[in-house]
Amino acid sequence: MTENEENENVSGIYSKFWRITLVILAMLLIFIGPTYVPYIMVHILKIHYFVSIGAGLILFILGMASMLFLIRKKLITI
Repeated sequence: MTENEENENVSGIYSKFWRITLVILAMLLIFIGPTYVPYIMVHILKIHYFVSIGAGLILFILGMASMLFLIRKKLITI
């Protein structure tokens, strides 16, 4: 069995499906979290502005932390 065949049979977090899913989730948290979530919270849900900005900031931090996790686990190469 060659090295490429061994990498193709990997399951779990290192599978191609999970790598793509985790990258998309991290990107959504980074870009949609601080933009659309506060807008929806203020204009549709009528929540206070500073609470919505705090929620957006928390989502952004979670997205950056998950991206850092993916980079450190070598699931994403720069």
